Amino acid sequence: ATGVVNVTVSAEAEQSQILCDNEIVSVPERGRIDTVTRSLIVQAEGTEMMKSQSWLLCPQGNSVLEELKLILPENVIQGSARASVSVLGDMLGRALKNLDGLLKMPYGCGEQNIALLAPNIYILQYLENTEQLTAAIRERATGFLKSGYQRQLNYKHINGAYSTFGSGEENTWLTAFVLRTFGKAQRYIFIDPEIINSAKKWLISMQRSDGCLRLQGSLFNNQMKGGVNDGVTITAYIVASFLEFGITVQDPVVNNGLLCLKSSVDKMENTYTTALLAYTFSLAGENKIREQLLKKLDNVAARGAGRLHWSQSASDDSGALSVEISSYVLLAVLTTGDLTAADLGYANKIVSWLVKQQNPFGGFSSTQDTVVALQALALYSTKVFSSVGSSTVTVTSADGDSHNFDVNQNNKLLYQERSLQDVPGKYSIDVKGSTCVSVQVTLFYNVPTPSETSTLSITTSTEGSYKKLLGENLLLKFKVAYSGTLESTNMIIVDIKLLSGFTADPVELKKGTLVERVDSKDDHLVMYIKELQRNTPITYCLNMKQVLPVKNLKSAVIKIYDYYQTS
Repeated sequence: ATGVVNVTVSAEAEQSQILCDNEIVSVPERGRIDTVTRSLIVQAEGTEMMKSQSWLLCPQGNSVLEELKLILPENVIQGSARASVSVLGDMLGRALKNLDGLLKMPYGCGEQNIALLAPNIYILQYLENTEQLTAAIRERATGFLKSGYQRQLNYKHINGAYSTFGSGEENTWLTAFVLRTFGKAQRYIFIDPEIINSAKKWLISMQRSDGCLRLQGSLFNNQMKGGVNDGVTITAYIVASFLEFGITVQDPVVNNGLLCLKSSVDKMENTYTTALLAYTFSLAGENKIREQLLKKLDNVAARGAGRLHWSQSASDDSGALSVEISSYVLLAVLTTGDLTAADLGYANKIVSWLVKQQNPFGGFSSTQDTVVALQALALYSTKVFSSVGSSTVTVTSADGDSHNFDVNQNNKLLYQERSLQDVPGKYSIDVKGSTCVSVQVTLFYNVPTPSETSTLSITTSTEGSYKKLLGENLLLKFKVAYSGTLESTNMIIVDIKLLSGFTADPVELKKGTLVERVDSKDDHLVMYIKELQRNTPITYCLNMKQVLPVKNLKSAVIKIYDYYQTS
């Protein structure tokens, strides 16, 4: 079995007639037995896979039925599969439960930190607006905000701007992200006004005479670029940040920024930027342009099964960017002074798609899509909130085993979870009642580490032997490469799981080419590489030392992935 296993060893003194050192053996009444128990973490070999299926089910006084299959691949590692179903009366409840871990990815840079901090604010705002905010939730969330705020200052430059690792070139986009987040956080924790003002002043200094803002630092996700004028994208993002921060349309910096953006509206073909512009002009109250952009977006929407979403291109129909684009459209649809039932119906179709993309921790795929999606879902949840109604959820296996969940106004935010025994297996989800419920089925299993490569590849070799004496060194060499169509990648994460019984010294790794940071967590080393150039491999070395001999040692896994395209 996997998980934490307790190993107990006992030694007992027994009565004996045999002399011990010419003395008769005496066994005391107390202290004749000594027992030691140690916990051992047992993990399945190979690579863990996670599949989740999510629904927002609204019976509206009737019954809603969904059926699903839990399917395992042929090469699943025996004993590694497990599944569960979780039910909440609020689609933000899952994120609320995991405020400190919305993503199963590292948090070692300035963007990751602020992306971890921001959803706390959106959820606090939602709970406050719907009168669901308890003292306990406020205390927990503001605790995360305070520590996140302090950590973010590590990435601040002396001129008020921010960068990914706190050194090198300042980043306009990240600084705007920090400004809009700190601006909202002020309601819940103390933020030094000078820190906010210095970021604002620095951003304003980046505005050109035509009203557009200069892009400095890398554009957050290179998949967005697709023919877009980066100046338009960054200007839209910063103007939206200023408007969210509370700067009015009459302010010259916002007014000039909007003038810059208006000149690009008619010729805009990039879906991401169109969605971002739609939200920016919605915030500005420019309804005519807003309608024009939303109509353009509606023409390129992907429709199916009562759901709506958008992608950057026909070939890219999933992933972080689709979630982010769809979330900006949702924000634009909901950001109007005259929200109609038709608007809410349209929004519901986007929400139905977004919810299906959610991971088991309440987040999504990467940082930006999680932040924007939770902001949009929080706004939607506020608009449609109802303080009446209840529902019952029944999850039934093909064998007839069932789990029942009751959702009412008193336990809407309660995370209810049950294990599913039949894996693989078929299940039905039946919801009866009058209130919407968020249902998610999650399947975890391990497979042998895939050997096929994508556009990102990693090859390894070792020197030394773990079979020798304790304290033996093992040198790991690994080569990373990118062979895709772009000139370079986004930031790259290399996640190195250490062999059982080994420790590692990351000092040499930190000196490697383009390495921005190396973090240690549990039995993993997480390495941040600024970018990889196409067809330009880089080799790194890591020294490992055996501190505990382990029998039948299994291989450990090294993963490489694009920070914004995690799968």
